[in-house]
Amino acid sequence: QVQLVESGGALVQPGGSLRLSCAASGFTLEDYAIGWFRQAPGKAREGVACISTSGGSTDYSNSVKGRFTISRDNAKNTVYLQMNSLLPEDTGVYYCASSESENYYYLLAYLYHFGGQGTQVTVSS
Repeated sequence: QVQLVESGGALVQPGGSLRLSCAASGFTLEDYAIGWFRQAPGKAREGVACISTSGGSTDYSNSVKGRFTISRDNAKNTVYLQMNSLLPEDTGVYYCASSESENYYYLLAYLYHFGGQGTQVTVSS
């Protein structure tokens, strides 16, 4: 069964840090570019970070640039999202997704396949 499993979400205070993980099962993650998306209540899904198959290229939305870092360990079939200096507006359900498109860096949801349930991140004092 092809599946992506997100984990690592939690309740954290503003200014805190979290590391999210995206583990793949049923397929080889290194064959795909991977993106992280988030969705806050009442808002559209937003792409926040993406990484190429090799990990040599990354892109970020302006809202997280300089605070979030995406990385991948293909040997562990896992992609990570390190989130620092968290803000209340970072609150949402975070999803990882895979893409075979050469335009993956546009972080458009329709270019990606979503296969997980997401993990909740809440930034609040």
